[in-house]
Amino acid sequence: MGRKRHIAVDTDGRLLMVNLTSADISGSAGAQTILDAIRTRWPWVKHLFAYAAYDRLKLMDKAAYLNFVLEFIRRRRLVRDDERRIDVSTAMIHVAMGGLLLRRNLNP
Repeated sequence: MGRKRHIAVDTDGRLLMVNLTSADISGSAGAQTILDAIRTRWPWVKHLFAYAAYDRLKLMDKAAYLNFVLEFIRRRRLVRDDERRIDVSTAMIHVAMGGLLLRRNLNP
């Protein structure tokens, strides 16, 4: 029981991509799905940051194949959630991002 979040945001914190998987899927596999989606949707992106908890070799191989520069950072716990279903957790991420964008537009 549980889930893993793989979230891509731009340097301003705007949501680009979300991939939630069940806890039995490896973190590297979920992150590789995000890499494929980013390359398809935003072909001009070149530099990515990833948590150091990911399997570096697999993720770096995939990033090199897709022509990304990948930089690993120390892991941070940003939030705790209590949703039990993956679709509800994904929806809550989108709701939170919508609220963030509204606040930024109202208070530039």
